[in-house]
Amino acid sequence: MSKIVIHNDIVYLCGQVGNRGDSIEDQCLETFRRIDALLEEAGTSKERMLQAIVWLKTMDDFDAMNTLWEEWVPEGCAPARACGRVEMASDELLVEITVTAAR
Repeated sequence: MSKIVIHNDIVYLCGQVGNRGDSIEDQCLETFRRIDALLEEAGTSKERMLQAIVWLKTMDDFDAMNTLWEEWVPEGCAPARACGRVEMASDELLVEITVTAAR
């Protein structure tokens, strides 16, 4: 699996998880840090996100995730976004986010 794929100046990230911490807040913040680092490695940033897909273990965490999301995404730079509930790859995971960005 590739963490980053770049094609025609579009950056595709594989799904990122925050497996440090037991709360949705801890896992979201770790996921955001991982996304930031991969986007930087690819020569872009969250200001250039085009699309994000957010998977939650439970929709009960939507409000908490969304509050942190709104703090993380810069004003005027919100990508197209979808959010849904999914069975995660392991029980301790609460959130996974996939991002596509321009370079």
